[in-house]
Amino acid sequence: MRLTGQPGNFGPYADWEGGKALLRRAVELGVRFFDTARAYGPGHNEALIADALHPYADGIVVATKGGIDKLSPTQLVRDASPATLTRQVDEALARLRVERIDLFQLHWIDPAVPIEESVGALEAARLAGKIRHIGLSNVDRTALDRALAVAPIASVQNRLNTEERESEALVDYTASKGIAFIPYGPLGAHPMQQGARLDPAAALRWLLARSPNIVIIPGTTRVAHLEANMRALEAH
Repeated sequence: MRLTGQPGNFGPYADWEGGKALLRRAVELGVRFFDTARAYGPGHNEALIADALHPYADGIVVATKGGIDKLSPTQLVRDASPATLTRQVDEALARLRVERIDLFQLHWIDPAVPIEESVGALEAARLAGKIRHIGLSNVDRTALDRALAVAPIASVQNRLNTEERESEALVDYTASKGIAFIPYGPLGAHPMQQGARLDPAAALRWLLARSPNIVIIPGTTRVAHLEANMRALEAH
């Protein structure tokens, strides 16, 4: 999200070549999981990842999200209607330069659209071979259960850190379901401001110790756990 225009995570990243170099260096250091979203830019971060990493090396997992659009540095619009999500999947495929997206997550629930309809559109895309796995972001247990009644869910991405623990119970619930949990804001950073409140080493140690289903530091066994979840879902 930070590799976009500032302020407000809007527009293309000002140092495009520097952003590409950073992403490539991350791969050199063992990063294998890259999480982006349509709203990051919008679309510019997906394009930057593809510009830097395509053709993707074996083992690279790229996740993106849809159902929300950024119209200005301060204006986000939720639209998780089936028609919009179907279009956004196709546009993400083009920007990421892939034939199938590894993980496509519903970024936010649209209050005007039942989650069953949103997830149903993503399940149709999965069955069509456009996405490998479906994830959810910013959801509670009730929403997750409703989604699970429609399609297999590979991941949940909610805000979680040592000071913001509202999703702790969901960490345990997703672990019981074999679903990966991807915490965002792990260092307590404000989504629209630079800097982080928490000590990085202590914050990450807490997350890594919290549950084996938490995926946060790519290149460790946590990404192997996510990939194992994906394989298990495919087997079913």
